[in-house]
Amino acid sequence: MFFILLVLGLIVLAYIFRQVVVIGKSCKSNAKLHGKTVIVTGSNTGIGKTTAIVLAKRGARVILACRSKQRGEAALEDIKRESGSNQVVFMQLDLGSFKSVRNFAENFLKSEPRLDILINNAGLYMLGRTEDGFGMMFGVNHLGHFLLTNLLLDRLKECGPSRVVNVSSLAHHWGTVNFYCLNTHKDLREGTSLLESFRMYSDSKLCNVLFTHELAKRLRGTKVTCYSLHPGAIKTELDRNANSIIQITLRNLGRFFFKNPLQGSQTTLHCALQEGIEHLNGRYFSNCSVRDVLSKAKDDAASKKLWEISERFCGI
Repeated sequence: MFFILLVLGLIVLAYIFRQVVVIGKSCKSNAKLHGKTVIVTGSNTGIGKTTAIVLAKRGARVILACRSKQRGEAALEDIKRESGSNQVVFMQLDLGSFKSVRNFAENFLKSEPRLDILINNAGLYMLGRTEDGFGMMFGVNHLGHFLLTNLLLDRLKECGPSRVVNVSSLAHHWGTVNFYCLNTHKDLREGTSLLESFRMYSDSKLCNVLFTHELAKRLRGTKVTCYSLHPGAIKTELDRNANSIIQITLRNLGRFFFKNPLQGSQTTLHCALQEGIEHLNGRYFSNCSVRDVLSKAKDDAASKKLWEISERFCGI
């Protein structure tokens, strides 16, 4: 009898842990988005796709900004069908190419009169170099979104109140920004080992948080606010470029410890839609709640330096 009670108790505790810690809170906003336009980068899969579906269901005109034309157009049909909305548009965007980012922004600004929410969701875990010679994770996870946001800022200001939402990660806690390495190698680190690649990903996620911190300061006096966030550990395709050891490990852990994309999209939706969080401009969120960050993630000097080197790299 004791053994049975012990097993039942462990099952109950595991259920509570999964509900409270793993799945977590949901976005409580009931905001409708008719007449509003939203861009979601990386919206052909994972939490980006789910976020786009939810926003389209709420009436928004949703721009799917994705690298792959084939995958983007397939997602377009899925999202239209699942949301019941025809106000969904695919526009090609390769965040690893400054030329592509500039072309996307130019085409968007010519064809779309509004921009109310920019969700910088896309991210990758992959070594290599971008078209412009930068480390892949630094170039895509940070620089591409930095350039995109700056090219669209005037439109966001015109349409205020508006928001910029930067999807970061809890991994930013383990990140650093090596400005010497950025200046000499156009990358956050030099190593290519499993540990160094994880650290490089963490570095790029710290860049997301620092970018948000600095952007908030530069947006004071406007009707644009910005937020960074940790979406949770999620069963998505982020690991598709990782080695087999990482893929097997994450997929086994994911059976219990990871959220599905809908659960993982909730903090993004909270930051994009929740009423009354404007005073939290520049802050970091997790589990639909504002969180304190380590001093390195809100360092004024580091965030300003990252902004300035990013401007130089992007040529703006």
